[in-house]
Amino acid sequence: MSDAKTVKVKLAPKALKPLQEVRPSTDPNLWSCYYGPRDGIKQRLPVEDIAKALASGDGTLWVDIDTRKPEQVALLKDLFKFHPLAIEEAVNPESRVKLEEFDTYILLIVRTVAFCETTEDPYDLDTVNISFLLGKNYLVTVHGADTNPVDQTAELLQRKPELAAHGPARLMHAIVDQAVDAYFPIIDKLDEFMDSLEEKIYGTFDQDALREVFAVKRLVLSLRRHLAPERDALSVLTNRPSTLLTPDTQIYFRDIYDHVLRIYDSLENYRDLLSSTLDSYLTQVSNRLGMATKALGVVATLSLPFVVVSGMWGMNFEHIPLHSHPHGFMILVLSQAALGLLILAGLKWRKLL
Repeated sequence: MSDAKTVKVKLAPKALKPLQEVRPSTDPNLWSCYYGPRDGIKQRLPVEDIAKALASGDGTLWVDIDTRKPEQVALLKDLFKFHPLAIEEAVNPESRVKLEEFDTYILLIVRTVAFCETTEDPYDLDTVNISFLLGKNYLVTVHGADTNPVDQTAELLQRKPELAAHGPARLMHAIVDQAVDAYFPIIDKLDEFMDSLEEKIYGTFDQDALREVFAVKRLVLSLRRHLAPERDALSVLTNRPSTLLTPDTQIYFRDIYDHVLRIYDSLENYRDLLSSTLDSYLTQVSNRLGMATKALGVVATLSLPFVVVSGMWGMNFEHIPLHSHPHGFMILVLSQAALGLLILAGLKWRKLL
């Protein structure tokens, strides 16, 4: 491996960026990393050195495959000899989150999410699959053009080079951990959405809030749909014995599994809270409709005597009481008003209004 570039490892205090903020690298070359017990960490190995490291069975080899480049995808079959079905699942961006065990390696597909920045809808999500093929001394990650964990993994190795010394499973844990942690900013954003909805419904009663309630509910259901298979896959990964994962390594994945459970419980709480918010909105609509109907009932009650009396005294007859009285009009108006108030008082006394 004399052609490989040797990188001196230094601890860097810089914090890692969230996974969803990573953008594709402009470097067209295959990114790889190899940690040997005698050579230290080497990056960007040529394909020949990758094959030698893979055949040696020693050290820790990490190779990142970009599905935009057919020559890199071909390595999955030509160099690593993965099963065709495993390759198909790994390169397909629409694959379900899953965990499958083969004879000499494990296929794990996780999904990370982030808010879509290219649409005006603040509730739209971008989802990205990251596939992991974990073997005895190697880790192969496969992703599309929308995510690139290479830079984050390189930074993590600079801060914690002992991860490579602990084997490829610890590297997989570091990337999966970032993928799951990408859900937490969305959970924080859901808090802001819920506060805004409560203000619009209970404070100002914005009638457009109903659309936002359904939009946030759709967002919560989408997150649950993405997270549920990830929860199942990590449950199997942390509890099922495997020759590729030691019990000490499974403890680290169990921590990720706990994060997934916490996120899932939060989504369940948000779903229940949204259902209660929707019920409160519909109750307020019903109450406001009742208040409007009550007001119209009062108007109708007060106008009823005017309609009845005016209809009776408006008939075309000559001998009608007060027909010739000089103050007959005012007497009838006051009588109708008094009768209306009397009816209103009776309804109030019977608690019908």
